[in-house]
Amino acid sequence: MTATSASSLEDFIAALPKVELHVHLEGSLQPETLLTLADSHQLSDLQRSLEEIRSWYEFRDFPHFLEVYRHAVQVLRDAEDFALLAAETIRSLARQNVHYAEVNFSLCDHLERGIPAEVVFAGLEQGRTQVEAEHDITIRWVPDFPGDFGVAAGERTLDAVLTHGPASVLGFSIGGLEVDREPFADLFTRARAAGLRSLPHAGETEGPDRVWSAIHALGADRIGHGIGSMRDPALVDYLREQQLPLDVSPTSNLCTRSVASLEEHPLPRMLEKGLLVTLNSDDPPMFGTDLTGEYRTASRMGLGPAALAQLARNGVQASFLEPARKTALVAEIDATAAQHDAAS
Repeated sequence: MTATSASSLEDFIAALPKVELHVHLEGSLQPETLLTLADSHQLSDLQRSLEEIRSWYEFRDFPHFLEVYRHAVQVLRDAEDFALLAAETIRSLARQNVHYAEVNFSLCDHLERGIPAEVVFAGLEQGRTQVEAEHDITIRWVPDFPGDFGVAAGERTLDAVLTHGPASVLGFSIGGLEVDREPFADLFTRARAAGLRSLPHAGETEGPDRVWSAIHALGADRIGHGIGSMRDPALVDYLREQQLPLDVSPTSNLCTRSVASLEEHPLPRMLEKGLLVTLNSDDPPMFGTDLTGEYRTASRMGLGPAALAQLARNGVQASFLEPARKTALVAEIDATAAQHDAAS
């Protein structure tokens, strides 16, 4: 990019076609919507103002983030609530020039609260089909469960997916506290046999051992976060050789105290090592960001326009879009980069 002004960079980021591979639906709940739904369902044990919610979203650490996250989902009660959240989330992605997204949602949390899976899926599909008809965007769903809830919770979640999940369900994920992934091997074998992609969180708050177990025990097709991989040179070599994608979310890692500062975040080193890294927003309003904001953050971390364009290409490569659409979307990214003098 010949011009280096803030406005030219902002224009480039806005114009860049994007995919989002690691964003949580419930973590995309806007504070205003949370208040509206809390009032609608007469929930009195939640924060009562935008100021209180913003203060609530200042996390001490990762367990505190999970505590807030699981409390916030109480406002989702019926299909209309899930439809509203899905539509708002997808419209926000479309406004950021996101053409394709694989969206995690916490099916297990809703099942544990007594919300039937068919209610959740009905709402998600209503919101998805409505907004896909309005915008050039395709959404695929990735139901997940918290590892700290145990194998039985994962089994219940997978059973619900296999019984009630629509064709738009793409994968299966484990999140929550980063407990040992080995006990979930049989569960993920069953999910993969049913045609679901294995998309576990690993190496977010823990180290390389969790990433190795996600690879060997869970047959990971892609790793959610994976920043802990950088502590093990052998793992870095494996990830580079296999080009196993890692979905990285810098602002999330900072807000949950998984990294102490952006200066210490390993994203630039991961790219330098030749890893297939994608850029993602994780839980946007909870962390005061969105995918466009993460491209700005990557720029502040020292990545130039050519590197930002490569992150966008990486997202396409790591996605499960059909090959023809991948080729077309990469061509759009290349054209945008050339137009802004940001070719690699």
